[in-house]
Amino acid sequence: MGELWPVPDVLAYLAGRWRTERSVRDLAGGLEGRFEGRTSFDALDGGGLIGRESGAFTWQGVTRPAERTLRYEPGSGPGRVDVRFADGRPFHGLDLSSGHHVADHPCAADLYRGEFTVRGPDRWRTVWRVGGPAKDLLLTTDYLRETPDA
Repeated sequence: MGELWPVPDVLAYLAGRWRTERSVRDLAGGLEGRFEGRTSFDALDGGGLIGRESGAFTWQGVTRPAERTLRYEPGSGPGRVDVRFADGRPFHGLDLSSGHHVADHPCAADLYRGEFTVRGPDRWRTVWRVGGPAKDLLLTTDYLRETPDA
């Protein structure tokens, strides 16, 4: 797994802008796609952060704009947050105090299992495995902090 970078305060760590690159692999069909863009984590009224991801997603040679918004709300301690969809529905908990976390999210008949790994002060990765009757996907996302002059 490599060296882990413990994060004592997840909200402070995430705050700011990150270059975001995601590979999407359909393990059943062998198809691959790619997302390239940015994720900004900005202060949320009442505490926490709002994470806005925007960029371009390419699938089977076709590139389209793509975006998503998640809420990162304070959890039971500074190393923890509760991740929610934009409409407030729960997504998963996140505890990066060790630099590594695994979270599950059941969605209808599918199970999303996410593995979060912090590699340093300016880079982290998520790997989501999505399995179910109609899905067999692997989504790997790398985040690299943008510096003000980037």
